[in-house]
Amino acid sequence: MHQQQAPVVRALFEGICRGDRAALARGITLAESTRDDHRRQARELVAACAAVQRPRALRIGLTGTPGVGKSTFIEALGMRLLRRGHRLSVLAVDPSSARSGGSILGDKTRMQDLSAADGAYVRPSPSRGTLGGVARGTLDAIILAEATGYDVCLVETVGVGQSETMVADMVDMFVLLMQPASGDELQGVKRGIMELADLIVINKADGPLELAAALTRTEIANALHLMLPRRPAWTPKVLRASAATGHNLDRVWATVLRYFDALRATGDWDALRAEQRRKWMWREVTHQLRAALDRDPAARACAQSLEADVLAGAVPPGAAADHIVARFLANKN
Repeated sequence: MHQQQAPVVRALFEGICRGDRAALARGITLAESTRDDHRRQARELVAACAAVQRPRALRIGLTGTPGVGKSTFIEALGMRLLRRGHRLSVLAVDPSSARSGGSILGDKTRMQDLSAADGAYVRPSPSRGTLGGVARGTLDAIILAEATGYDVCLVETVGVGQSETMVADMVDMFVLLMQPASGDELQGVKRGIMELADLIVINKADGPLELAAALTRTEIANALHLMLPRRPAWTPKVLRASAATGHNLDRVWATVLRYFDALRATGDWDALRAEQRRKWMWREVTHQLRAALDRDPAARACAQSLEADVLAGAVPPGAAADHIVARFLANKN
């Protein structure tokens, strides 16, 4: 690292490169901070970690409706991966508390074995209202975890919603968990989520739900036939599994590996990572511009005044936005 970098950044970088989980935790906390000085330090740290030469990690997003058993599934699959010699990081993005802004679901409590296991790192992070179910610093956290030596990174998102697709812009593979007998649930899942899924897993497919899981799999497979696959080299798969019994989890992981083999064979992986970087650059640009507008007193006052007119129906939203942006830009000239 460059000698002029801040001592705190240098210390965190060296700890992360040694595989120190405590240094990783402090680095992610830095990346999640909204303080300007912390953001600058986080930028330096993430840039240094992005340049670390390690084998490319597998970035896998996992989502599903509440109650589908995402955390149980991740723990069961994760313990299997650890026994295979993998090092696993889990970034579990929780809904934020309206009062404190902190995580309220407590994924470490729900993944007790995985949280305590050597070779695994579980980090619940508050979404703080971020659209898409992922925290603003999640991509930075992925980069830091990879530099620490974790070769599989799972991102568990809040749940299925209209903006949940944002997770697909930061991972290499998108996995959707569903429940047996979820015909009604299938109707409620947004078509965009289904179109983004590289793998759909019907969880809890055991015992009295085994037949229902088989029927649900057929229904979802038929629905997928009506959608264009995201990648020419890969047709999305639908599998049944049970996190509680371990049924088919090995097959799920074998399918994941086949997917990444396909990405390597076609060269799509390099293009996918480049597209991730481009999209998240523009998301950050959007976030910073909005933050700058909120800090501008004149633009903020203009926005508050026009907001009342929009609520009353006196001014169209588009025209109000034009006025706010014009006021903001006028103050910058």
